[in-house]
Amino acid sequence: MPDKTLEVSDKATQQQIRDAYKKQALKHHPDRVAADSPERAARTKRFQQINDAYYTLSDPTRRRDYDTARSYHAFGTAPDPATPDFDEDVPRDGNANANFGGFFASGFPWSAFGFGSAPGGTTEESHNHFSNAQFGTAFEEMLREQGMAEGADAAPTGKFWAMLGGASGAAMGFIVANFPGMVAGAVAGNRLGAVRDARGKSVYSVFQELPQADKARLLSDLAAKVFAHAVGS
Repeated sequence: MPDKTLEVSDKATQQQIRDAYKKQALKHHPDRVAADSPERAARTKRFQQINDAYYTLSDPTRRRDYDTARSYHAFGTAPDPATPDFDEDVPRDGNANANFGGFFASGFPWSAFGFGSAPGGTTEESHNHFSNAQFGTAFEEMLREQGMAEGADAAPTGKFWAMLGGASGAAMGFIVANFPGMVAGAVAGNRLGAVRDARGKSVYSVFQELPQADKARLLSDLAAKVFAHAVGS
């Protein structure tokens, strides 16, 4: 169920749904673990489910249609205790029409709500692409809120690079201003090169090109900030 996946009430507001999506996506993002981690596959699947749930609930029309479909399905069938939580509303056989009393003459399009296939396609690759694209918008919004992105194009700011730990804001200032006698070292120099290469790119495009360790650290730090804000609000 989408609301259970995002851990929100079925009466949640759109803002509550978006806030819940951000938290769940950050918590379960596959880039928080190494590419060869045994957790990676499970995290990827969970991340897909979170994005499918948000796709359903974030649009008022899809949410209304889903609520209607869920009501009909709940009326016509008993829950299967062996079915995972996320999929408990989804018919498991070709007789779904019977559960709805013939309401959907040609079968209910569950995939339109993110069940069984990605809204952006039916392959693993297309599902991942859809999930990443949807998360990218929320990611840029979160970084704007934290002062790490700016402008319509969500360009990275100095605070974004400082968060990665490659060079402090002060050290970066010395390099850019070319103060005499300042030796920042190879790491800071490389980070400055990355800043230069990132010009014209959105913060999410830069994020996707980062080394895995930097991705994991950034996501963990951002999650800590988002969760702390939620507790304090």
